[in-house]
Parts: sequence; C-alpha cells; structure tokens
Amino acid sequence: MMKLVPCSRCLTAIFAAALLALTPLGAAIAQTCSSDATGFEAWVPQMRAKAISQGISAATANSALASISYDGNIIRLDRSQRSFKLSFDEFYAKRVSKSLINRGQRQLQNNAALISSIEKRFGVPGSILVSIWGLETNYGADGNGGKSIVNSLATLAYDCRRSEFFQNELINALRIIDRRDMSPDQLRGGWAGEIGPMQFLPSSYVKYSVDFDGDGRKDLIRSMPDMLASTANYFKQKGWQTGQPWQPGSANYAVIQEWNKAEVYAKTIAIMATKLDGRSQ
Repeated sequence: MMKLVPCSRCLTAIFAAALLALTPLGAAIAQTCSSDATGFEAWVPQMRAKAISQGISAATANSALASISYDGNIIRLDRSQRSFKLSFDEFYAKRVSKSLINRGQRQLQNNAALISSIEKRFGVPGSILVSIWGLETNYGADGNGGKSIVNSLATLAYDCRRSEFFQNELINALRIIDRRDMSPDQLRGGWAGEIGPMQFLPSSYVKYSVDFDGDGRKDLIRSMPDMLASTANYFKQKGWQTGQPWQPGSANYAVIQEWNKAEVYAKTIAIMATKLDGRSQ
C-alpha cells in the first residue's frame, strides 16, 4: 500500500485550521473587532492562524505580523473621507485642474510607444490609464503614502466597519510577501493598503498584476510598464469592450465603476479620459 506523506506546509495549514475551529475566539474571528485598540494583541494570533489556514506560510505570517500595532490614525483617516460626499461639480473642480490635464497629455506623448503596446494587448485606451494615474497620485508626485501596508490593513481588519473586507486584503498582502514579489519593508503605501502610483489593493495586485517589462517581477511601485499594463489588465478582465465608448450608461462605464464605486470618482475618470483622448464620446 502506498503511504501518503503530507508536506510540512500542508500540516501547518491543517493544524492552523483545526486550532481556528476549536478556539472559541477563532470560531468567531469574522465578528471579532473593536472601535479601538482593546483586544488587538489578543486578536493578532487568531488572524495569523487564519492566514496560515488560507495558504500563507507560517514563516511569512509569523515574521510579517510579529511587530504590528494598532494605529488609531488609520481609523481617523478612514472616517474622514468627506470628498466622496461632494456633488460631482464640486468633486471634479477639487480634483481636476488644467495643470493635471496638461501633464496627462504630456504623459501620453512621452510614453506613446509603451501606451500603444499596452492598448494593443489589452484594448484599454491610454487616456483611461493616465486619467486614473493622475487622479490617484498626481502621476506619482504625491508619493505612495509610505505607510506599512501590513500594519495599516491589520488595523482596518480589526476595526468593525469593514473587518471582513480588510482581513481579505491583509491576507493578500501576506500572499504578495509569501511569493516574494515584495518584502514587508518594500510593501509600503497608502493608509488603506493601496500599492504604488495606481493604488492597487493587495487583492487586485494578486489577481491582475502583470510583468509587462519582462524583468521577472510584478512591480507596481517602480515599473511604469507593469503598473499601467496591470491597470489595463484589470479593466480587460472586468469586461472592457475595445473600441466602445465609456460615457455614463455604457458597458465600459460600468467597468470604470468597478475600479471605484463612488459615482463622482467614476464620472471624473470618464470625463478626464475624454478630454485627454480628444475624441467625442
């Protein structure tokens, strides 16, 4: 009879899953949350066990979560997103200037060959990609935030407002580390866990990132080819229809809303892209 010998990593995952099921706190981890730091340190081992049960190596889970701490400033930032409550006219005036449009047009001109090759492969216009780049981080000029993504996501995962959503993002951030795309020190970005100039969340990074410059890594922080092509791949996978319009009410506009569900933001992307594109929609 052939003897089956499970791998050590599989045993670790099985043990973590069993521990999670047997521990009262672990059984209710999706409901374990707080509006402050109370209980955070006791919650971390349960989050570690959940990550291991979903395929993250014990080494990665242990090292990446070893020194995290609750950051109350992250919660304050999460509660103060007032711009999405503005009217469209107010939001657009606040976010889009003539300078932003002019610099976007220069980006299209200066990177014409790259953008053309991305559009040929994925079918998404460069004007859409550049609009997102400008709106997210001012073409990278605003920086990437510089915050520890693991620490920020752990704080948000423990907060009650969107605990399940951010637990998933935290596990995907650990997956990025586990597959050696980036180390914990390199994985720094926005306060809500956004990565690089295009502000990918870890789950989208894992699912849609591509190595367009061919260097063997999916680098959405330093590689312009990777970050623009990954955004195009996101849109293609979400159902972007090549050569079709993207004004509100169209199928492509629904894809833009997949990128950001806030109506004011989606509409701003569409209008800015139309101005950059120079063609009527």
